[in-house]
Amino acid sequence: MKEAFYLRNRTAVINFTSAYYQNAEDLLSSEGFAIFLKRFLSQLAMDDIEMFEWIVRKEPLEEFIPKLVLLLKLLMIMDVEDIHEPTLQTISSIRLLSLVEKGYDYWRKLERFTTVTTTSSNSLQFASFMDADQKFNALVLSIYRTLEEKLQGTKNRVYRQMSAGSNGSLVLRNYRWNIPNEYRTLKSVPFVHTVMMRTPLLLYPRSNKRTGSFTEIDYNPMNKLRMNKQYWMCFPAKVGSLLIFIYFHQDFISGAVSLANLFELATEEECANRKPDAIVLFGNEDEKDETTFYHDKENDIWVGSVSYSQRIEYFGYLKKMSLTLHNLAKMSKGWLPIHGAMVNVYLRNGKKKGIVLIGDSGAGKSETIEALRGLGSKDIVKVDVVFDDMGSFHINNDQVYAQGTEIGAFVRLDDLDKGTAYRDMERSIFMNPESSNARVILPSAPYELVVHDQTVDMVLYANNYEDKRGMHRFEGVNEAKEVFIQGKRMALGTTQEKGLSKTYFANPFGPMQQQEICGRIFEDVFDQLYKNKVYVGEIYTCLGVAEHKDGLQDAASQLLEYIKNN
Repeated sequence: MKEAFYLRNRTAVINFTSAYYQNAEDLLSSEGFAIFLKRFLSQLAMDDIEMFEWIVRKEPLEEFIPKLVLLLKLLMIMDVEDIHEPTLQTISSIRLLSLVEKGYDYWRKLERFTTVTTTSSNSLQFASFMDADQKFNALVLSIYRTLEEKLQGTKNRVYRQMSAGSNGSLVLRNYRWNIPNEYRTLKSVPFVHTVMMRTPLLLYPRSNKRTGSFTEIDYNPMNKLRMNKQYWMCFPAKVGSLLIFIYFHQDFISGAVSLANLFELATEEECANRKPDAIVLFGNEDEKDETTFYHDKENDIWVGSVSYSQRIEYFGYLKKMSLTLHNLAKMSKGWLPIHGAMVNVYLRNGKKKGIVLIGDSGAGKSETIEALRGLGSKDIVKVDVVFDDMGSFHINNDQVYAQGTEIGAFVRLDDLDKGTAYRDMERSIFMNPESSNARVILPSAPYELVVHDQTVDMVLYANNYEDKRGMHRFEGVNEAKEVFIQGKRMALGTTQEKGLSKTYFANPFGPMQQQEICGRIFEDVFDQLYKNKVYVGEIYTCLGVAEHKDGLQDAASQLLEYIKNN
């Protein structure tokens, strides 16, 4: 981004490389502040026409805004009674105070981020970027408080230290990577080198549910890419053991910053002179309203494209496209993608069990784990989360091992144990916390744990649709295959589906699109599980059953008894 200030929709980006505000005079006199005032006053005209007309009168905004800026600058250095500016006499200090309060609230409801582009990895520069953002935050807060106290005529007696400047900041650098000719368009797009976010971070995307599916196309989305490169950045993500370059339009910068709570950010050295396993093009202004993917076999790169639209503000689009590409790439190497959760449970009797729960959204995977934690407080030393949504099985030396993909979890607030959100709140990102399907992204596991080969002791299908209790062990591969491959669940409205539905292997993110390939891998992996006498069965969460809501506790109780005694 070249301009110092960018404002579109609800996203504001301040580019410290182009301009940095040293004091109130710099900020209030800036073009960016005038842009913000015009947007705010235009919104005020729609939200509170009476107030707008009282303040602006019939004056064009282009003429009124410079007068308002002058008045605000005078208030920063003078008391109200010493100012004889006509605009103040027309508005009155009480009305102007109300305007300042509304403007400050409007600013804080924007998703605000600062960026710094650097050509050096010098540690002093990175320390300076943190300091610069902190000073910007203090400057905005100081301007607001000075104006507030001047106009109300008294000092405040209660002060709340809020994130007045930005929600977070990014350091950007140009990385040299092994770019095939077909991807030269991406050459000068800067990479996210460092992320700072002010947590707990509250975001309000205009969409809170993912709809549609990811479909395969027969041409490279790069051929249809519409990209103004000055508005694009790249988040280099380590998704499991794969490297995925996630290119995003800066209108979706809040989602990209949120990625830092979900995927490990790759270093410059890990990206240098390397070809990624996959590339995501998020916010492609192709006017197609599509979510598609393609396998560039010549370069062995999986490419996903998500068209620019309001609905993709929902973080699930960014997360699931990245995971879909991961799963497709893993299947091409003979790994079996798992839509589920895995935990290592450490018991006080010295036993350790690796438990995998498989199921589609809303089946009760995370809820079962939380119920197990609660019931097992006397028997369980700790529970390590390996993955909370997506992982993979692979065979090595006649053993089935699991690996994860994410260092964090993107979960519904309603699914959390009551203490979880508060325990991890300081580092969490909350999305639409007061609405239905509210979500939180919270860190859950170190990257080294996620990509380490984990022993699998139990594989359970999370059955939320049958009114049964506890667990059931499948006698053989065929019985297991019928349940796992059908992928049944009672959809609870967390996606576009409702009612009893089926999804191939409960995984619409890769296996559903390539069922023949996935089926062959499934047979190999589950045959090996049975050869190794691993417990393969289903657990009845009852979450989609109208009656017997305590079924989850029964399931967790039986699971606890099994791992204690086997």
